[in-house]
Amino acid sequence: MVYALFTSLAQSSFSSFSDSPKLSSSKYQSHGLFLNVNAHKSFNAKFSPRQSTQLTRLRNVRRSPYICFFNGGGKPKGDLQETETGAQWQILKRWEVPWEWQTVSLTSLACGLSFVLTGLVETAAIPYLGLRVQDLSIDEKAEILFLDQTITTAAVLAVLYTVASTFQPLPQDVYRYDLKDPFSLQKGWLLWAGIGLAGAIVAIAVTGAAASLFRGESPEREKDALVSLLPLIGSSSVSTACLLGITGVLAPILEETVFRGFFMVSMTKWVPTPVAIGISAAIFALAHLTPGEFPQLFVLGSALGLSYAQTRNLLTPITIHALWNSGVILLLTFLQLQGYDIKELLQTT
Repeated sequence: MVYALFTSLAQSSFSSFSDSPKLSSSKYQSHGLFLNVNAHKSFNAKFSPRQSTQLTRLRNVRRSPYICFFNGGGKPKGDLQETETGAQWQILKRWEVPWEWQTVSLTSLACGLSFVLTGLVETAAIPYLGLRVQDLSIDEKAEILFLDQTITTAAVLAVLYTVASTFQPLPQDVYRYDLKDPFSLQKGWLLWAGIGLAGAIVAIAVTGAAASLFRGESPEREKDALVSLLPLIGSSSVSTACLLGITGVLAPILEETVFRGFFMVSMTKWVPTPVAIGISAAIFALAHLTPGEFPQLFVLGSALGLSYAQTRNLLTPITIHALWNSGVILLLTFLQLQGYDIKELLQTT
């Protein structure tokens, strides 16, 4: 009886291989399975009707595991559905952040100190270079500002990438600057930069109108960074080029790498991505030290964060930021050349 049961089990296993039109004996010989189909068919003739019935049941029961085994390797249906859903909602995905909150805190402090100390060192170094700020021309002041922004950007980015180097290899979507596929529907950095910029313009216009309605009067802008740059706007081609380099290249690279590339990404380790976008946008707005413009800056920061979450490419928010700043400078330069009092315009808008 034991011999008959063993034989029936062997017959059912081997028959499931031999009956499949897609499986050849040579394939299984390469895996150490030497099948003799004719020899096993001879056993079948000796089975009683009851044993043949048992054999048929065993064949039906044992056939499906082999089919599953040789068709294995694919993802379960649930995983595929989850992947498809995640692809549709890219902005909800979190980053794989390799560092902890201590690193976030210390790195943020180091970036702030680098920003402050570079300004202090440059201010102290100017007299030793034999330069008198009050005697400098407009173009010379613009060049010094450009140099100052270059040194500050280099110092802060050096802090970020020095810290990041201790966590190598980084995930592919951390500090990613990728020029490939600019118009891809899902992650095209240039396409989503255009979408983000258009959305930011509309949202900021609505926010500004609502703020003016509730506030009743325009805030003073004497301490606004843009107001401090007004003497340089439209004064010469050199000063305009320096301003565009500062506001359209260096500042976007620095601010987006800090606020989106580091801070927002780090926050997704503990909070959902939309919450991290809001937190980074608030810090971004506060860092400009213009309380009267907080709503507009918060909206701009949110648009930058959403676009970055969609593409996982820092070129997207950098492009939006650069186009926004450059557009403002070029518009004010044009109005200045047309004879408008741009300081008065800024006070009334």
